[in-house]
Amino acid sequence: MQKYLEGLNEQQMAAVLHINGPLMIVAGAGSGKTKVLTSRIAHLINSGIDAFNILALTFTNKAAAEMKERVEKALGNTEARNLYIGTFHSVFARLLRADADKLGYPNNFTIYDTDDAKSVIKGIVKDMNLDDKHYKASYIYNRISAAKNALVGYGAYKQDTHIQQEDSRSNRPRMGDIYEAYAKRCFRNGAMDFDDLLFNMYVLLTHFPEALAKYQGRFQYVLIDEYQDTNVAQYEIIKMLGARHENICVVGDDAQSIYSFRGATVQNILQFQTDYDDATVIKLEQNYRSTRTILEVANTVIGNNKNQIPKKLWTGNKDGDKIILARTATDNDEGRFVADAIKEQMMRNHYANGDFAVLYRTNAQSRSFEESLRRLNIPYKLVGGTSFYQRKEIKDYLAYLRIVVNPQDEENIKRIINYPTRGIGKTTIDRITIRANELNTTFWEVIANPEIDGLRSGATDAFVLMINSFRTMLQKQNAYDVAFAVGKQTGLVADLYNDKSVEGVARYENVQELLNSIKEFTETPDEEGELLEKSLGSYLQQITLLTDADQENAEDANAVRLMTIHAAKGLEFPCVFSVGLEENLFPSAMSMYDRNDLEEERRLFYVAVTRAKERLWITYANSRYRFGSLVQNEPSRFIQEIPAAYLDASYTGVAARGPIGGNVRGGSMFANEPGKFDKMPSLKKLADKLSAPAPAAHTPSADFAPDDISGIEIGMQVEHQKFGFGKVMTLEGGTQNRIASIDFGTHGVKKIMLNFAKLRIVK
Repeated sequence: MQKYLEGLNEQQMAAVLHINGPLMIVAGAGSGKTKVLTSRIAHLINSGIDAFNILALTFTNKAAAEMKERVEKALGNTEARNLYIGTFHSVFARLLRADADKLGYPNNFTIYDTDDAKSVIKGIVKDMNLDDKHYKASYIYNRISAAKNALVGYGAYKQDTHIQQEDSRSNRPRMGDIYEAYAKRCFRNGAMDFDDLLFNMYVLLTHFPEALAKYQGRFQYVLIDEYQDTNVAQYEIIKMLGARHENICVVGDDAQSIYSFRGATVQNILQFQTDYDDATVIKLEQNYRSTRTILEVANTVIGNNKNQIPKKLWTGNKDGDKIILARTATDNDEGRFVADAIKEQMMRNHYANGDFAVLYRTNAQSRSFEESLRRLNIPYKLVGGTSFYQRKEIKDYLAYLRIVVNPQDEENIKRIINYPTRGIGKTTIDRITIRANELNTTFWEVIANPEIDGLRSGATDAFVLMINSFRTMLQKQNAYDVAFAVGKQTGLVADLYNDKSVEGVARYENVQELLNSIKEFTETPDEEGELLEKSLGSYLQQITLLTDADQENAEDANAVRLMTIHAAKGLEFPCVFSVGLEENLFPSAMSMYDRNDLEEERRLFYVAVTRAKERLWITYANSRYRFGSLVQNEPSRFIQEIPAAYLDASYTGVAARGPIGGNVRGGSMFANEPGKFDKMPSLKKLADKLSAPAPAAHTPSADFAPDDISGIEIGMQVEHQKFGFGKVMTLEGGTQNRIASIDFGTHGVKKIMLNFAKLRIVK
């Protein structure tokens, strides 16, 4: 038996050994789908199929890299390096660069991220003299994105009566014009956004038969991971690529289809057998992740959905603890309960910080958990916060690098043409933009051509000369050498270095980290086999197509993760808190009146439950502030769908208001451990505290001015504008998140994040 076949169960083995013809692998949560996919690819190659003829598409670069590494290890040779494995966007970007000329794009086209795209839209709204408060860039971007993912170009958009009526009802009748202007602006700039990588791949295959024939011939075996998350564009492209050989294998779980807001449709996986009437269907139902109790809860709840592929997860793991159901009085109490439970589990069962995840329906729910974790000094990572690559100093640096690769990129030129300051003001930039529009050419062409008179200056000439000097380096030097020269000669790195504030030092450190990442890129052995693999253009494409799941670092693994359930898909944790289980929050109020929407909310809860390996908590609050008002809540219907036998509902923080599906009984929040958490302030103490006079407001000293506090030390006397004079008692954390405990006397001891503090050091 081949090594890659060892340890497979009967269903996994059948999926791996299947070679020809359409195959759907229905992979339940925690059923080892990655192992099956990689073993199947290894078996295809071992059976004599050329790795160059295999295409595997995923949704994260991390998953793609793991698959390639596993295949290489399973085969014991380097043949896996010849595979086309990657995300839809990265693979299609690679193919589009090879055929860009057919579509009228340069092969070094820029890829706009979401912020870049919104910046273009803002400029168009301004040019059209529209109200930017009504025509918001985020709304327009999402509208255009949805259209592209449904394969609706701007021409079809403007001709569709139903779409036009929708825009008129929303009082945005110019949406079609904005879409058209946006598409033409991106084309003129030699740029594609993320959605264009799908849309233009579809255009390439449908409008150029020779391209379709080429890729159908090359990709004789097509494998798709997370098929339930595909949208219309991805579905159509996959069908075209696999049409000649029909050796198409899709792996997914309809019960985890939760991205309809991104255009994904669960119908793609549900109708696979209709699309391919000779398809083989194999269900992976053995779960290797969770306890029996967790799986029984997941199976029972998802069983209430009508639109699904029937399956029942089972496991050989132990029964495990009951699921803890906790009811609290308020959302702040919910935060405290979760933080206390994490602290308790770490002390009692020796879990590490990284073993915990707090999963919520919306990002806005994170506040109470952040505050409570900070109170107990428990490190946490807020997943979905500002990405490293979205920070201003990084965006500025990357803007320079992007225009070195593609000087037609107007958005990035405008971003840095006067940073650091070189005497090119807004008036000049506006005049150049107007002239470019008049001539139907690019911003770069206007400033780079001597024959276009009246707008160039010594400053713009110097800028053009500088960029052209960097461009001459592209063919001779690697990404790091070019990037280093850009940072030095533009003055950008020096500008950041000269800012000695705490924030300035952090920004300087960030650009050094960017250079480190480019250096690592140039020195890491390549597996792609392309000629320009270490070029600046290759680096820029790689980082632009990073997904959130690809950007976690080693430090994050030692912190409690706070994230939406959508962000948690594909992850697993020993201990999971699924919080905010209240009607109108989870399920969302917007899903209440449509069965398909409600079933997606139930699938979302199923995803939350199946992230847990050993222990699961479900919490909800009787009241929480929403949109500025205190709202009284009813427990989620999903709680009512859980059989009472699997619940420990003794953790209720308020008197019971009656049974919840017969599952909840009254009692103390910590009734299973009398006395352990009973050191709560009495009502009299609480009343005394609330009625005590507030400390007198501090009037800042006449010479008050915030100091550079990078050198602050324990014992120093400081002044705060609000709390007055205090003494630094403790310091903790690293450079980026240093926290000081300061005793301000009548105002008490305050924990202050020094990155944001405005303190005067008392001499």
